Amino acid sequence: MSSFDVVPGSVVRDLLRDHDAVRTAVLDAYLQHGRGRTTNPDSYFLRFEDLPSSRIIALPARVEMPDGQDVAGIKWISSFPANVALGEPRASAVLVLNSLENGRPYALLEAAGISAARTAASAALVARALDRTHPGDGTLGVVGGGVIARTTLEHLVSAGSDIDTVLVHDTAQESAQRLVDHARGLGVDAATVPLDAALDCARVVTATTALTPYVTRPPGVGQVYLNISLRDFDPRAVLDVQHVVDDVDHCLKADTTPHLVEQLTGSRDFVTGTVPQLLEGDLELDPARGVLVSPFGLGVLDLAVGLHVHTAARAAGRVVPVPDFFGETRRWA
Repeated sequence: MSSFDVVPGSVVRDLLRDHDAVRTAVLDAYLQHGRGRTTNPDSYFLRFEDLPSSRIIALPARVEMPDGQDVAGIKWISSFPANVALGEPRASAVLVLNSLENGRPYALLEAAGISAARTAASAALVARALDRTHPGDGTLGVVGGGVIARTTLEHLVSAGSDIDTVLVHDTAQESAQRLVDHARGLGVDAATVPLDAALDCARVVTATTALTPYVTRPPGVGQVYLNISLRDFDPRAVLDVQHVVDDVDHCLKADTTPHLVEQLTGSRDFVTGTVPQLLEGDLELDPARGVLVSPFGLGVLDLAVGLHVHTAARAAGRVVPVPDFFGETRRWA
């Protein structure tokens, strides 16, 4: 393979509207990960001394999909929270797909949307799997009013989650109100509320860029906190809840909430299980205890969604081919 495709953000955005296909790709990647059919090394963080809240992260991975497609690649994603005050997106990203036949990259995709979609799909899949033990009561609290929260709400609604009321909290009132308006556009009642009111809901999504923990209460009996943020929860507050993570080694790093709990206890015994175990039906949870799910996202999920988007874009004739991208395709001319 010597061709090279670019898939621009407008095309990616259109194809990500097929929520069912996105969730299927994420589900397949999770199950393959649990079965040992993926390679997901540590994420690599590029940090800046003069920009302590900002970072750029490299997520290399490989996934062997159930349909036989085998792809490697890398997501290169920046997070610059100061952009929000300028009315610009916090995150921007690209995704490179590589062939396992010859190692060549064959596609470059705009990937901020892919990153948000795979995170949202993770939360929706987990919420659906928890219906058996933690069915909720129709209320959803959302802490953080950004793109991730918006996309997660869309996937929860389209996946059929029991949501009739959304209570939104954000330190920026304008962001909270925009998410409320978006929820109403999805046919759901919504309002802005103080933090404690959002945390009182049966299910809570936390999606912020907080650098230090600020939530000091655990999920109560029957509650589910979908902890999409990295470190919103004080580790002392969540010692005795049921913890579900994407992948133990992947999540217990970089001072995430689970990592802070490990540092506090000196052990990983607090981890109840993983998302792949939950989705396979192999994880038994206690309905009488709260659950903290930390689906921070694996690089294999980005690859699975990116593979779906690229395949669909090519089929629709919506890729931008770069025929002379490679300077040499033969060792000797």
